[in-house]
Amino acid sequence: MPIAPSTQPVTSSAPPPVKNGIALSVVTTIFFMWGFLTCLNDILIPHLKAVFELNYARAMLVQFTFFGAYFLMSLPAGRLVAHLGYKKGIVAGLVIAGIGAFGFWPAAELRVYEAFLAALFVLATGITVLQVAANPYVALLGPEKTSSSRLTLAQALNSLGTAIAPIFGGMLILSSTVKSGDELAALPAAEQVAYRVQEAQAVQGPYVGLGIALILLAVFVYLFRLPTLTETTEQADNSKHTLREALSHRHVLFGVLAIFFYVGGEVAIGSLMVNYFALPDIAGLSEKQASTYLSYYWTLAMIGRFAGSALMVKISPRLLLTVFAAINILLLLVTLTNVGMAAVYSLVAIGLFNSIMFPTIFALSIERLGPLTNKASSLLIMAIVGGAIVPFVQGVLADKIGLHHSFVVPLICYAYIIFFGVSGSRLSAVAKQGA
Repeated sequence: MPIAPSTQPVTSSAPPPVKNGIALSVVTTIFFMWGFLTCLNDILIPHLKAVFELNYARAMLVQFTFFGAYFLMSLPAGRLVAHLGYKKGIVAGLVIAGIGAFGFWPAAELRVYEAFLAALFVLATGITVLQVAANPYVALLGPEKTSSSRLTLAQALNSLGTAIAPIFGGMLILSSTVKSGDELAALPAAEQVAYRVQEAQAVQGPYVGLGIALILLAVFVYLFRLPTLTETTEQADNSKHTLREALSHRHVLFGVLAIFFYVGGEVAIGSLMVNYFALPDIAGLSEKQASTYLSYYWTLAMIGRFAGSALMVKISPRLLLTVFAAINILLLLVTLTNVGMAAVYSLVAIGLFNSIMFPTIFALSIERLGPLTNKASSLLIMAIVGGAIVPFVQGVLADKIGLHHSFVVPLICYAYIIFFGVSGSRLSAVAKQGA
């Protein structure tokens, strides 16, 4: 999942290098955890859709709630971390996420869809706090010239979490055979109730286990003597600048939209992949089998992140972004015009070409902004709300024209990214002169 790089100049208390290395190892486990928890939504969606007999639009409320929390709670999370500091902010984020995970137990007992969404909102709030605290902490944990390599390592651990989560969820949440509406209707009323209770409770063990892991990790981080880092921002310079001023630069405005559409497209594909591969006229896979291909999707994104970094040494980021977006459009066209394993493989392959998009769009959008960089960064992070809105739009369309043809929505998202790579990311005359 996307991780926004830190853009603020800092100084640190310069603890011994070995201690920094150990601290980095501790903090990167947090990146793994939030990648894991975020991607587990892709398993939760088909499961809750079956349990509550939801249409696609209502099922997409899982992502709407999750990324909506990201949007709503980013500023409060920033104030919380500013008050507590990085270490205590990380601990607070882990505890809040743990409480949200524990909330899945009563939600399953109540068997109320909205109760699951409430628990998910709390969990997502915790992850938002972690994003705000842990991400810049990693960037600050050593010399400025090596901050990119530390963030790359953290992002790799985040991607590892997204790759493993579908396998974990498939084994523990999607392990039972899901009954169709007709099969369920044929059962006696008592057996129908028992079946729904069993399916709802399938999430209790995994999420309670994750809640325990999050609380234990919070205790460990609290007891571990992480280096104390002191942030020094150019507040005097930044205070006179506004978000509107940042948006006056065309590459920032178009970049905010690019982040919105990219995150939305990526999340929409991952969210609907299990249900799509389970369709009889596509591949007819069981939900557990389909979850394996979802893992391949996120694994390819992890592989592509490293390959893309190497390619950008020799190839213009704008060109590579444009080419990768064009390839994803071609892959979606294959998906839309085929059935069977051709549709499966083409959709999974999109993960490989998604890999470089978020960091590349982010970097191009804050190019040569000087003291406006932090304002632009805040706007770009808020644009991640695309992960809430685009999947919901695709869900609504899937209910109207069918899941297969609804994949035209992410195709439109990648078409916009081509525009951004070719034209939207170009600097205005003012930006070229330096903000």
